[in-house]
Amino acid sequence: MRILVDKHNYDWHRAWTITERTFSYTNHTLLPEALETWPVWLMQKVLPRHLQIIFDINHHFLRQVTHWRPGDHELLRRMSIIDESGSRSIRMAHLAIVGSHKVNGVAELHSRLLQETIFRDFHEFYPGKFINVTNGITPRRWLNQSNPPLSQLVSSRIGEQWKKDLSRLKELADLSDDTDFQDAVAAVKLENKIRLSNVVRNQIGIELNPHALFDVQIKRIHEYKRQLLNVLHVITRYNYIRHHPDENVVPRTVIFSGKAAPAYRMAKLVIRLINDVADIVNNNPCIGDKLKVVFMPNYDVSTAQLIIPAAELSQQISTAGTEASGTGNMKLTLNGALTIGTLDGANIEIRAEVGDDNFFIFGLNAEQVMTLRQQGYNPWDYYHADAELRRALDMIRDGHFCPDDCDRYRYVYDALTHGGDHYLLMADFRSYVECQQHIDELYKSPRAWSRKSILNISHMGRFSSDRTIQEYANRIWNVKPVSR
Repeated sequence: MRILVDKHNYDWHRAWTITERTFSYTNHTLLPEALETWPVWLMQKVLPRHLQIIFDINHHFLRQVTHWRPGDHELLRRMSIIDESGSRSIRMAHLAIVGSHKVNGVAELHSRLLQETIFRDFHEFYPGKFINVTNGITPRRWLNQSNPPLSQLVSSRIGEQWKKDLSRLKELADLSDDTDFQDAVAAVKLENKIRLSNVVRNQIGIELNPHALFDVQIKRIHEYKRQLLNVLHVITRYNYIRHHPDENVVPRTVIFSGKAAPAYRMAKLVIRLINDVADIVNNNPCIGDKLKVVFMPNYDVSTAQLIIPAAELSQQISTAGTEASGTGNMKLTLNGALTIGTLDGANIEIRAEVGDDNFFIFGLNAEQVMTLRQQGYNPWDYYHADAELRRALDMIRDGHFCPDDCDRYRYVYDALTHGGDHYLLMADFRSYVECQQHIDELYKSPRAWSRKSILNISHMGRFSSDRTIQEYANRIWNVKPVSR
């Protein structure tokens, strides 16, 4: 708008029409705290002309809203680009919606929740502006390049066209009951697990059993992604093994990786807790190879390309209604990992593709989360009702994993109890533990596990970034392929 109006002397209406037709807005979060706002005083100091234009945009927009719903001052307050409560700020998401010809979420659930919750007013005001384009991943990077043994095995059975057309992977479904192919897929997975085990030994000094179930959660460290729920299960598993030393449990290696924002205290505490739990678990002679915990440092694409091909279980356990989409879930599934997850983000669509029997769902769905919060969620009810949960939390509180500083994780304990457990870890804990028990039972049948792994791989065609980009081109950008 500044360039068109100030530099090229376009009138406001023409400049705005061009601007609105030029831009589209892809939203990536439902979390209000992640939607940027900028203080008006700062914008006034740094970019005064831009601020003036924003005020003008808001003025024209609110006039339209007034004509739509005359006299509804509360609606004007909610939809205004300028947040007038407290110190005034600019709601950048509102500006993006007003200034775009299309707004999309990145998974079907995410897009629906955008329209029904945080941007409901805008969806009603702009019928047809909000659409969904589910995220995708590139098979060239996340299978062909990251996992050469599996890529070569797939190509040996169905040819190489899947690299350009991921839907061709469906041909693998016919091989899901082929015991030779099941064994070949399992052999590739073992090869990748041995490769990762060698890296872990050389970089971190932890010896892993490559025949254990490799259970992976790799993603940004955030409370809504619930790495802490995973830790609670690790502690529960650790306690069970200690108290049942002679039981033949399925050995498991739990691998974490991810980074925390610089000022995110809880996220950094969770990283430290994972490492402290790992130190106690990995060095307890009573545990041995039955349970190992690894935190891979400095998570990046190169690290992901080591971990993902070796993963057998993919943890996608965000509180339902908080994850926009997820692409790690797609990468891990494409490489043959089975998923334990909530009905959140793209998990719902992946499950629909691979089949309910080939996906481990637990916990509350988005509607149940909303209902529980509205009714008044009390985490203490779950704390007192579940002995295993209570024991795990008490161990965190009392310094079992940090004897040098017993109060180190008091803040974590308080957040889940006195602090109200905003992301409902305690509400989902029992369902999560029971789901993990079903996973253990399946892992005792290697060919049954391989069959489900093959079915997961074969139904990932929809989640190619080629499909995603084609949808953007057709539905948002209005561009056609260039003939060559």
